[in-house]
Amino acid sequence: MKKHQKEDLRSRRDFLRQSTCASLGVTGLVNALAQMRLMTAACAAGNPSPGYKAIVCIFLAGGNDAHNMLVPMGDPTSDEARNDYEAARGSLALDRNTLHALNVPVGSPDTPTNAFEKHYGSVFPEMGVHPSAQPLATLFDAGDLAFVCNCGTLAYPIQNRGEFINKTVPVPHQLFSHSDQQTQWQSSIADKPFSSGWGGRAAEMLNASYNPNSNVSMSVSLAGINSFQVGTAGGVTQYAVTPEGAMSLSGYGVNYGNAYNVAGDPASGYQNTSPGIRLKAFEDIMKLTHENLLEDQYNKIVERARATEGVIGDSLAEAVLSGVDFDAHFTGAQTPLGDQLKMVARLIAGCTPLGNNRQVFFIQANGYDTHQSLIPDHANLMGELSEALLAFRNTLKDPLMNAFNDVVTFSASDFARTLTPNGVSAAEGSDHAWGSHAIVMGGGVNGRNLYGHYPPLKTGDTTDSIDSHSSRGRLIPSTSVDQYSAVIANWFGVDSNSMEALFPNIPRFDDPLTSSAANLNFL
Repeated sequence: MKKHQKEDLRSRRDFLRQSTCASLGVTGLVNALAQMRLMTAACAAGNPSPGYKAIVCIFLAGGNDAHNMLVPMGDPTSDEARNDYEAARGSLALDRNTLHALNVPVGSPDTPTNAFEKHYGSVFPEMGVHPSAQPLATLFDAGDLAFVCNCGTLAYPIQNRGEFINKTVPVPHQLFSHSDQQTQWQSSIADKPFSSGWGGRAAEMLNASYNPNSNVSMSVSLAGINSFQVGTAGGVTQYAVTPEGAMSLSGYGVNYGNAYNVAGDPASGYQNTSPGIRLKAFEDIMKLTHENLLEDQYNKIVERARATEGVIGDSLAEAVLSGVDFDAHFTGAQTPLGDQLKMVARLIAGCTPLGNNRQVFFIQANGYDTHQSLIPDHANLMGELSEALLAFRNTLKDPLMNAFNDVVTFSASDFARTLTPNGVSAAEGSDHAWGSHAIVMGGGVNGRNLYGHYPPLKTGDTTDSIDSHSSRGRLIPSTSVDQYSAVIANWFGVDSNSMEALFPNIPRFDDPLTSSAANLNFL
């Protein structure tokens, strides 16, 4: 199918699926729910591989300035990428002598990376990471981490600047808007109003197959309710925890320590205190039978939440019994992001009480909307991110845990920032842009490499520029969120026959699992 045509012709699978639903005479909403339930049943009938797997989405909220995370560091007199970087970034350019070099494979005995071929031919620019992100270089050179270059929201492939300016190719809705691009990154559907996240859809497809003995939701969030874990069929709902553990009823102390005789243990009885008396009365009321349907359902929701609190508590207790010293591993990452990742590590170590063989985690780091003071603020953010990832890697690799091969951690963000600064002083920031670089980490990751296509860092209508418009350096992505996410979903257990149901727009792009043109074999 031509890239610029609307998809009037459907695949045979689409035709059959839509025709069958139409023959049932159901509404569009019920149609969608039925499709998801059918897909779940199809997955359940399969033969999944044994063992535990988890995916961890780290969302960098606000738009990460990825061009100062992964940076060309060669001599600008001979290195085109570095020369373009310095010309475009101006006051935001990082001193190349302060960057941490990456050992990118460029020749024997390694197989050279393909990330530069599209825009740089046979030239391999020297690459480094932010001065405050030395752990990223450590993880990269150890083969535990990789970068996916110039990834972003796309409705269809856009080959060049002219196609964008002339509007010959449909583009994502509300480009450069925080809220819209956040939901599109988390849904992977850039040309439709938000209805569900790809993490939630994947959970609904896989839950029945992999988690028949589940005691807690497959979708656990450390950052509250989010778009990524919103499902379509309603079979898997998000469960939010905090870096300290399950969210308890307020007013009763930590882990109900002011109400129970022994904190966290309802069997120990209630203290003869105001909190103890109130909690006993509340729990007695919850045990009553209610004729009113709404009251009865409310009771059931509260009962499930209280039961899940106990499951989370059991999981954290099992993590302690594992012998892993989580606090020691995270000594250098005592930050909001580090605390979230530490809780994820504890839940993975204590996964048996949760009863899940597949788990989806969502965490979020804030502060990436760097319109001002980018240099100092982004340095702090890069330090937090890199130290947290290193601590998480070290924890998962602890011999008492040995779970690094079972977990894929990946980053996402609204968009990158403009190559050009918002002003001329070093105190300036950058504006909303488009194509960005993402991080993937895990034992199954083909690390120490760059994937996708590293972009030309040219602005405006300069020859070979992929600047979408104006002269700010809003680079057109070469890899879609759909493609990036599909590789992760495939590792997680979504088979090729279900991929189009999970990512409806994936047929518009080069197949990320089979096409060498996509250069996305990072898993």
